[in-house]
Amino acid sequence: MAKSKKSGKKTKTTQSVKEEKLLEKDKKVAKTTEKKVTKTVKAEKAKAEKVETKAEAVKPAKTTGFWKKFFAKKYDENENILTIFKDKKAYGALLGEIFGTMFITMLILTLGLYQLLYLFLIFTVIIVAVHKLSGANLNPIATVGMMATRRMSVIRGVLYLLAQVVGAWIGLTIVNVFLNTSGAEVELPGMTATPDGMFWVVSMIEFFGAAIIGFFFCRAQQYRHSSLTFGAVVAGGTVLALILAYIISANYFSLEGNFILNPAVALMYQILPQSANGVGELLGGIGLALATYAVFPMVGGVVGFYLSDAAETLVEE
Repeated sequence: MAKSKKSGKKTKTTQSVKEEKLLEKDKKVAKTTEKKVTKTVKAEKAKAEKVETKAEAVKPAKTTGFWKKFFAKKYDENENILTIFKDKKAYGALLGEIFGTMFITMLILTLGLYQLLYLFLIFTVIIVAVHKLSGANLNPIATVGMMATRRMSVIRGVLYLLAQVVGAWIGLTIVNVFLNTSGAEVELPGMTATPDGMFWVVSMIEFFGAAIIGFFFCRAQQYRHSSLTFGAVVAGGTVLALILAYIISANYFSLEGNFILNPAVALMYQILPQSANGVGELLGGIGLALATYAVFPMVGGVVGFYLSDAAETLVEE
């Protein structure tokens, strides 16, 4: 009897030890599972936060109201002269603007502005060729419009303007070299002098033509991922502006060859007077020429951009 009691005690003790071990094991498993679940939840939460942060970075800054959306910055706020020149792409962009404007200047100086089908096709080819380099502004009208609507920083815009003037000058130089080398008497298509009393007429033609170019260039931004579509829209808008400018100037005012719709190319046409009766008259002539072929078209381009943005913002509203 004593033995059986002892064995019973032993059995009980063994069972309780086993139960305790099982309980401890269960607790450990539960703790491990809890840790794993907590770890997974934390990882998923961190992943979700990361995705959210990334999405917020990609999204443009939320703005409320018509005017805030209208004037919101559309370029990198941290961009400055140092960041531009540290980026190798900036050099490619400036070269693109130089070469593109050079080809356009050579085209206009040799072909003129009235071979519209050729102009459309060649404009499209040039724009498509440099679009991935610089966005293919190739005209101060477009660049000033991009700056005014905060699509481009002022620093980058000024660099683009300088590149366009340099490109136009190189284009004029190349054409003159070939012309002088050939020895043939060839008259390049040129702008006729603006008749007295026609300053406002020519200025308004430049203004409205530039507004059309600005509007189409701004609309083409929707297709910037497709160079061909972008080039066709911009070239089409430019040719449309030239057609309307020609119809208005020739049919209504008996003017011909008094518009150019590109301030960089206009400077190569020697629009600035080189002589006059006195310094005052010379400066006055320079001021009028710059107003007609630089100021009015660039203001017109800005108006075209703003009209496009206003229409788009209203549609989104």
